[in-house]
Amino acid sequence: MPARESTPIAVIGGGPAGYTAALYAARSGHRPVCIEGFESGGQISRSFLVENYPGVASGTSGADLSTRIREQAVDFGATVVMDEVLAVDLSRRPFTITTTSTEYQADAVIVATGSKPRSLGLPGEEDLVGRGIAYCALCDGAFFAGQDVVVVGGGNAAVGESLAMARVASRVTLVHRRTDFRADDVVVESARATDGIEFLTPYVVEELRANDAGDLVAVRLRNLADGTLKHHPTAGLFVAIGHEPAVELFGSQLRIADGHIVTSPTSTATSVEGVFAAGDVADSRYRQAITAASSGCMAAIDAERWLVTGEWTGRPDEAPETPARRAVYA
Repeated sequence: MPARESTPIAVIGGGPAGYTAALYAARSGHRPVCIEGFESGGQISRSFLVENYPGVASGTSGADLSTRIREQAVDFGATVVMDEVLAVDLSRRPFTITTTSTEYQADAVIVATGSKPRSLGLPGEEDLVGRGIAYCALCDGAFFAGQDVVVVGGGNAAVGESLAMARVASRVTLVHRRTDFRADDVVVESARATDGIEFLTPYVVEELRANDAGDLVAVRLRNLADGTLKHHPTAGLFVAIGHEPAVELFGSQLRIADGHIVTSPTSTATSVEGVFAAGDVADSRYRQAITAASSGCMAAIDAERWLVTGEWTGRPDEAPETPARRAVYA
């Protein structure tokens, strides 16, 4: 039987959102427990170099940035544990969080489980992350300045990545499995009108090819219409086929919309009083380390105020439906 522990605030998930939430909660004197999971650090830890985080002018690795925030939270009194959350019971307070080793009773919960970009599922893909394969042009695009790159996907994200990379790469090839795109017409037309972007449809990436140093040098593409194969040299492959927020533990207990936990328009409050959400698990728009950290700060402040004063900012499922609200959660 797992050991039992109690905490005023439990943070589920590491990375900039979870660690920042733990940092702020610790500074407010609540001595939170942050359960970071076995893949600690969040998505930012996959980035080889982070140059756009305020205050880190010379740049640092994503893993180092996450570690710094984690250590700062611990220094202020947060307990950070590497463990896997198996189940969560949000039906009554105190809330129950069951891990492989411990059952935590928490007065308030901050969900910061993040999201994971969908991969192509090809052999060797994981080994090439940071060595040619990337999932965010805004994060890693500068490393491919003046080089040929490939973007995979057919939605707004993929076409947007192509437009972003066209500003730095010498050539961008947008590969999509269909001839039509899910992206908005105005976005597609903007890409078609941009020099340096080539559309390649209906193709899929079938194989990744690396050199002896372990860096991506080419991909093999297959035409879905006639089966022909194409060898395509490239220095970078940006995969933009969507993200999968880590909501599996909460789907039947918190309101979910478009795969993300829904929060109040004015706070990080979820549909369950005493539960807050921060970072990519609730953010379908920005997905940056700085916005994740910011929302972690907000969630900790919201949780602390609720614990001390009982202030609750309202359940998002009770907020009036408006065109602006629909746009936020679309």
